[in-house]
Amino acid sequence: MPKFRDLSTYAATIAPVINAVHINVHASASTGADGLLMDLRYRLPLGPLTRGSLAAVYRYGNAAELDAEISDHLRQGTLIEDGEGALRPTPAALAAIDGLYAAHAAATRRIWTTHDLETLAALAGRILDAAEPDPGGAFAVMTPPYEPEGTPAGVLLFNRLAALRYHRADAHAAAWHAAGLTVAGIVDLSAGPLRDRIEDDTNRRAAQPYHALDDQELKVLFEGLLALA
Repeated sequence: MPKFRDLSTYAATIAPVINAVHINVHASASTGADGLLMDLRYRLPLGPLTRGSLAAVYRYGNAAELDAEISDHLRQGTLIEDGEGALRPTPAALAAIDGLYAAHAAATRRIWTTHDLETLAALAGRILDAAEPDPGGAFAVMTPPYEPEGTPAGVLLFNRLAALRYHRADAHAAAWHAAGLTVAGIVDLSAGPLRDRIEDDTNRRAAQPYHALDDQELKVLFEGLLALA
């Protein structure tokens, strides 16, 4: 494991490993699904969402495109929207989510068969529990993840890491906002001193939940995820 100066460095170093693990499962599962149901699979079954809350999750996207995708799901019968603007999954959507969970369970059993997924899932769960949500941020919308009884450890780990990525996304948004930038400004920002300062601030903010683990547990998590990636 690399030598980390502090938890900010740890947060910076483990972030691409978490991303690689996340991408690996998606690629291995080959569900053919994408869009809202895939992104929201571990959140939709737990309660209603609104267009406003989804705007935080898709902060870098186009608002008109998000509205169009929501409208598509309403027409397809996978989402319903009540008079107060609450979006809920239909039985068809819940069945599709069950299918995604089954596909991810099969994929993680196949590609991670020799790894201690229970320990890694437990560590990821403790980090999620310790993470402080940014009011109005994506992490508050996307947690806790849906974990029905009997969910395999590989799926627990996959979804917990997916949720944790939103904590870092909020940290990044807070950092560029503190620097006086807009969404368009950070998207167009070139490499340089300002970008470096924003990344340093992102890592400082993203480090917060890792205080839940001791040094040995941080080592186990990093090395365990690196082996999965």
